[in-house]
Amino acid sequence: MTYDLAIIGGGPAGAAGAVYAARKRLKTIVITKDWLGQSNVSEKIENWVGTIAISGFELSKSLENHAKAYGKDVIDFKEGEYVTKVTNKGTFAITTDKGSYEARAILVTAGSRRRKLDVPGADIFEHKGLTYCATCDGPLYDGQDVVVVGGGNAGFESASQLLAYCKSVTLLSRSEYKADPGTIEAVMKNPKFKGVEFAIPKEVKGDKFVNSFIYTDSKSGNDIELNSTGIFVEIGSVPNTDFVKDEINLDKYNHIITDAKNQRASIEGIWAAGDCTDGLYHQNNIAAGDAVKAIEDIYIWLQK
Repeated sequence: MTYDLAIIGGGPAGAAGAVYAARKRLKTIVITKDWLGQSNVSEKIENWVGTIAISGFELSKSLENHAKAYGKDVIDFKEGEYVTKVTNKGTFAITTDKGSYEARAILVTAGSRRRKLDVPGADIFEHKGLTYCATCDGPLYDGQDVVVVGGGNAGFESASQLLAYCKSVTLLSRSEYKADPGTIEAVMKNPKFKGVEFAIPKEVKGDKFVNSFIYTDSKSGNDIELNSTGIFVEIGSVPNTDFVKDEINLDKYNHIITDAKNQRASIEGIWAAGDCTDGLYHQNNIAAGDAVKAIEDIYIWLQK
């Protein structure tokens, strides 16, 4: 069968798109590996509008439950699948690791994945002291000296979690801090925290496990070695857009280029929302709102 709409990806954008597609009675297929957006690892989210505080995992489950409650009669959910290719054949052919589907329109909400630390030793010591998830692995470093790489909100949030049980937390930022001022202020009050700006990662060192981290002070040019048994990397993300790169225009970072008025991509019939787009800001609330905007436009386009 040919669906009216295929939504590719879960998370806030995918769930919001599914809810609105169901309300408009669009015959829709949602294809997603899971419903866990980037915020799934956050211990506490305080800026999801309408909810004072919620964990990332609870938010993911809430979004999933909402989408399924509204979409049970009109949406086919294909979970545990990921899309490998989209081809424009008048309608769109969507190939996954488990099958193939056809749709008149596509909303890409595939989000992004964590950017890896590209310095000597990082690949060798991944899961041996170097990790990309403070929530998952932080408790293993109770009473130890650790390093957080990244000066954005994710870096400071990870540092905040780690300060609960680590002996010390040193945060390294390539530039001036980019996190929200309130978040920076709260973390820096902790006497176990030290922040270093203009610190360029250089090397991860160790034996069987990590035992130190070297960075370069970009102002002085000096290399500085920190004794550390844990390195937590929070240096941004890479959009999950490989499956559409041959069909639509991407920016130099492989984000989908969209029209901010309606979330349309560069060819007729494809829209995108959330962290996979070239939007100036990437937040849960923005991702959900952009998906709603896209569905409104998709509905009108399909009626034509």
